[in-house]
Amino acid sequence: MLVNAIEMEALTKHYGPFRAVQGLNLTVPAGQVFGLLGPNGAGKTTTIMMLLGNVRPTSGRATLLGKPLGDIPLRSRIGFLPEKFQFHDFLTATEFLRLHGRLAGMAARPLEARIGFVLERVGLETRGASKIREFSRGMQQRLGLAQAIVHDPDLIILDEPTSALDPLGRRDVRQIVEELREQGKTILVNSHILSEVEATCDRVAVLKQGEIVAEGTIPELLMAASTVEVEVHEMNDAALRAVRSIVQKLRLERVPITRFAATLRSDADIPELAAALVENGVKLLALIPKRETLEEAYLRILEGV
Repeated sequence: MLVNAIEMEALTKHYGPFRAVQGLNLTVPAGQVFGLLGPNGAGKTTTIMMLLGNVRPTSGRATLLGKPLGDIPLRSRIGFLPEKFQFHDFLTATEFLRLHGRLAGMAARPLEARIGFVLERVGLETRGASKIREFSRGMQQRLGLAQAIVHDPDLIILDEPTSALDPLGRRDVRQIVEELREQGKTILVNSHILSEVEATCDRVAVLKQGEIVAEGTIPELLMAASTVEVEVHEMNDAALRAVRSIVQKLRLERVPITRFAATLRSDADIPELAAALVENGVKLLALIPKRETLEEAYLRILEGV
């Protein structure tokens, strides 16, 4: 049974003196959705191109589904949606999917059934006979996702899969990714839309200048400290002293104090904070935990390196 879908060991790519990717060591377990994050120029696309066999590494090694990079039979087990897709716009959607299915070695009868299924799954079931040139960019991105999964691959690599989609389209992609995970597929996602990554990925790696600067599950990357928004009535000096003894950081927004934000060591300190207020005669109107988002963690990680 395959344990890891992707393994990289010291994977490196130099273009002359420029180090696009430098010594990547990364493992993506089979059956996971893995996010590859980083600013423009961080090396994400170069990494994907090396994995696909389109760019030769300068040094290091990697395997996909247990096979070395460049393995020809392996290609039929991989689906890929490029960020800058340029399709044969003179073809209809059905013709386009038929072409890619045949390139992946699919037999005619199962391919035709699969085309109907994936067109319906991406919301293009009524546009199979339409020319691609008639599609909006968002519709073309949906079609690109259909082409990436038409041959039922084991590993799907999605480069900015929701960049041209509206909120409904993004929700559809999230649902498709979840279905693929439930089927045991492995999905590698490169995206700048961090809310989508946070909602779909099991683990993520953050790249900066060709190197991994952080890697782990979403909870592992978020700060352990909790921030709470507190609204009170009749705040007094005794309660304020008690609060200051509990919190790590206190941000007072108005005086007299009716609303403030407090940073705690962890969620376990929230009941103690509430008790400190109530036991000192303060009416507690609201206490709302505020947790760090992946976008906030991403910016903190990049700015701290």
